[in-house]
Amino acid sequence: MAVNGKKIAVYLVVVFVTYVIITDPEKAADYVQIGFEGISDAAKAVGDFFTWLADGAH
Repeated sequence: MAVNGKKIAVYLVVVFVTYVIITDPEKAADYVQIGFEGISDAAKAVGDFFTWLADGAH
């Protein structure tokens, strides 16, 4: 039953993403940009953390 719920959730997400892309491509591009900025910020934070650790965790 959990597998069916997961499949339904994935299907709904795919349908929603497709709908947003078709109806408002500019908004979809904004969402993608926000996502990549978030990933970039997270990667930078991890890098800063490991640099802090390598420097002796001062």
